[in-house]
Amino acid sequence: MSKSIEELKSLTTQIRRDILRMVHAVNSGHPGGSLGCTEFFTALYGKVMNYKLPFTMEGKNEDHFYLSNGHISPVFYSTLARFGFFPADELRTFRKLDSRLQGHPTTHEGLPGIRVASGSLGQGLSVALGAAQGKKLDGDHSLVYTLQGDGELQEGQNWEAFMYAASKKVDNIISTIDYNGQQIDGSTDNVLSLGNLHAKLEAFGWTVLEEKNGNDLEAVIAILEKAKTETGKGKPVAIILHTIMGNGVDYMMGTHAWHGKAPNDEQLDTAFKQLYLEAPADY
Repeated sequence: MSKSIEELKSLTTQIRRDILRMVHAVNSGHPGGSLGCTEFFTALYGKVMNYKLPFTMEGKNEDHFYLSNGHISPVFYSTLARFGFFPADELRTFRKLDSRLQGHPTTHEGLPGIRVASGSLGQGLSVALGAAQGKKLDGDHSLVYTLQGDGELQEGQNWEAFMYAASKKVDNIISTIDYNGQQIDGSTDNVLSLGNLHAKLEAFGWTVLEEKNGNDLEAVIAILEKAKTETGKGKPVAIILHTIMGNGVDYMMGTHAWHGKAPNDEQLDTAFKQLYLEAPADY
């Protein structure tokens, strides 16, 4: 059943609560980027992407999603659980021994929704391009979506993939870049500036869209829907989505300090007060 915008906004808050609960329980994980991308995941699975349950690895005649920056697995796992891929109670096993919810997503545990192992940065777009071309060969007109981090673009393989996609006219792919300006060692500008990313991607032959309000759910839905209208025109499509790392928790916002750091008990309590829900469905 399709959810209203208000229901999806509440779900966004619930996913943020899940993220913090998961990393706090094991004092390990990556909350900053996960919190910043929550609207993207909610929009993608709640409004934009065409998929079916139960999950199948092949996903024939379904849209696919490939997460490249796999360290933000908490937001991915919570989204999959909250949209019915597996029970939300399984989130309590995050990063524990024998869990299907490893720190970086993997396929051999058979977790529904995961089609590729990720976490070794820079590889996701290449995998997604292969899937997109496979769909074309199969006569499958569905789309392939990806998410990459901005710091991740410092990996050279991305640029080979950008060249390949345009050269081979892979026009059934929408690649979103989480542009939060932060990475593990500091700001992307200080570590290794991306320069004019919009111009670079256009020069590589992509159709490029940009959304400055990447933590506004309705704006994210709108830019993803607009991107869909640009597919099938002989060019791959990219979205530069400006987000705030740690969004929703004031002491985590806009800093790389929470890239891979878990909150303590007091910090978790403070965060939950900010992420208030009248009737939370916490696992």
